[in-house]
Parts: sequence; C-alpha cells; structure tokens
Amino acid sequence: MTKPIVPPQTIGILGGGQLGRMMAIAAKEMGFKVATVDPTEGSPCGLIADIEIVGDYASEEARSKLAEVSDIITYEFENVDLKTAQWLEENHHLPQGSNLLRVTQDRAEEKRTLEAIGVKVAPYELVSDLDELEPKLDIIGYPAILKTTRGGYDGKGQVMIEAPEDLEAAQKLLANGNQCVLEKKIDFAKEISVIVARNAGGDTETFPVAENIHKDHILYQSIVPARISDVSLEKAENLARQIASGLELVGTLAVEMFLTNDEGIYINELAPRPHNSGHYTIEGCSFSQFQQHIRAICGWKLGKPALLKPSVMVNLLGEDAKSILEVAPLFDDVHLHLYEKKEIKAQRKMGHFTLIDDSLEDAVDKAETIVANLQQKDSLEEVK
Repeated sequence: MTKPIVPPQTIGILGGGQLGRMMAIAAKEMGFKVATVDPTEGSPCGLIADIEIVGDYASEEARSKLAEVSDIITYEFENVDLKTAQWLEENHHLPQGSNLLRVTQDRAEEKRTLEAIGVKVAPYELVSDLDELEPKLDIIGYPAILKTTRGGYDGKGQVMIEAPEDLEAAQKLLANGNQCVLEKKIDFAKEISVIVARNAGGDTETFPVAENIHKDHILYQSIVPARISDVSLEKAENLARQIASGLELVGTLAVEMFLTNDEGIYINELAPRPHNSGHYTIEGCSFSQFQQHIRAICGWKLGKPALLKPSVMVNLLGEDAKSILEVAPLFDDVHLHLYEKKEIKAQRKMGHFTLIDDSLEDAVDKAETIVANLQQKDSLEEVK
C-alpha cells in the first residue's frame, strides 16, 4: 500500500471553483499546503491557496507547474481537461485516476458503465442526427428529455420533449452534430442523492441520504435526513456503495437518484467529486464531504460521517447575493458560506447557507422563512 500523504505536504487541485475552495479549507485545517490551477486569477480556490497557478486546464505549462509543486493531485469538477488528467495519472500522483473523469464527462458512457455495474438507469437511446430523433422518440415515448452527451449542467444542454411541438427546440441541440442521449422522463416521487467516499484500500463510507429540491433545474434545497422510508434509505446507500466499488472509486462520488412511488430507484447522474447536495455535511455531520475527500485521496482511513442534527442547505444564486448580507445577521442559526466569486450573475451559485436543528420540520420552516426574507428584499430592490 502506498504511504499516506501527510501534512505539510502539498495537495494540488485542478480547478479553482467553490468545490476546490472548500476542499482547500478542509486540507489547510488538517495542515496541508494547497496549490491550484484555474484559468482565472483570483478564483474562489485561488484566493486561499498557498500557490495559485493561472492557466488553462489543457496547458502543458500549467499542469507541469502543478505537478512540480504538488505531492498529490485531485480535481474539483468533471470538466477539467481529460488529457491533462491522463498525463498526471501517468507522470505524477492522481489517486482518482482519469477513468472516472472519462466516464462522467460523457452521459452515454456514464449510462453504459452504470448498466454494466448492474444498476438501473432511465430507458434511453443515443441520437446522432436529426433523422434519428423521431424514430428514437417512438421507442422512448413522451415525455422524454434530450441531453447533450458532453457538457451541460444545471439544466443547460437539455430540452424537455412533452409533445411533437417540442421537436423544433430539441433539434437545435443536434444541429451542430452534437451526439445526444434521449432519455425517458421518470415519474419520480423524490430526487435524492448519496455522497460516497472510498480510499485505495477499498474502505468505503456513505453520508446520510439527502432529499433534493430543484428550481429551474438548479439545486435549491437539500433536506437531511431525506423524508423517505428506511427501506429506501438503505437501498440508496447500498446502490452508492455498489457503484463506488464497480468504479474502483478513490475519492468522493455523488450519486444522484430518482425514487419512484413504489420505492424503485433509478440512477440519474454521477459527479466524481464532492457535490452541492453534500454541503450540509460541513456543519451537519461529524466529518464533512471535503474532509472525507482529502482523507480518501491521501490514503487515510475514512471517518464515520454520522449526522449530528437534521440539516437543511439552501443555495444562494446571484439574485440572492446582496440580500443575504442584510438577512443573515437577523438570524442566530444561519451558517453562511459565500464563495468570493468576482462576478455576480443571476442563476449562478454564489454561496449557500445551512440550518441545523433538533427538529427537521423546524429546520425546513426556518430555511423557508429566510428565503421569504430574501425574496422580500429582492422585491424592494426591484422597486428602487
């Protein structure tokens, strides 16, 4: 077994976003040094890293610099350059490896891999051009979702097809030769997710199942524990473990799932790193997803992430960024996280807040009260 990485060795992070930032905070709390690569100077992670390298993810110079200053390297999101990851795997120390990145960068490959592991995904067909769309839709049926195989997040790169009149919008995704996945829309009762971590020795731990609520395809709220049956909770955790084992995961994986009314579970998507729906773990669990990720890639034994109290996490988008600074000081139980992004944009994740409480119902009610206050402030701002 490889000797564990320990402080004050340096962890290199491909990516400078908020996930890298929170990885870096966890690493620095443990005593590690942190280096990061991102195309933008002063990125959320770059602002707190010991070494900030400004460069494109595909840059040979940037990757060589990162390798030179780092003892181990990780990535914070799946849209980093695959060739860079492959080079680092071959020439340095990238415990996550490049295969998981390859799988999760392509929706079609991800679905094929999940099926090979033996878990259920929504019925789907691959569509390569306009001529294939209607015949494949005859197979899948209405309603369906057309998604580009590569790129796209928070609802981008996909079109809902509920009737023939939606075909024109769907065809635009195929117009530039994009391969797409045509997926049956699942009639689900709840969207849930499980964060699972695994180290190179096969030591595996799952975090409590989160119940996720989306607005405009963007995660709005995660509620933990998920308000589902014990049978469904156990099934979801077991599926996450099965997938982690099948992928030979090293690091952290988010498994997004659809739970049906008859307690069936379809795997929706994978994220090969800590995830928005796991932010509640920072205050809500005995170990956070970011601490666990650092432990996993560094070859440490994993922590046991027990839920300390019921928790509710709410995303703060660009339209909430100013209002939260007026609202948060009025509440004594808000854990506020702002990511220090330079540019505020509507629908862009600028931060989040988490509430923990002895009562899940009270935590949900308090979160809604804060959101109502934010919306009121936003309305007043529009009037001005």
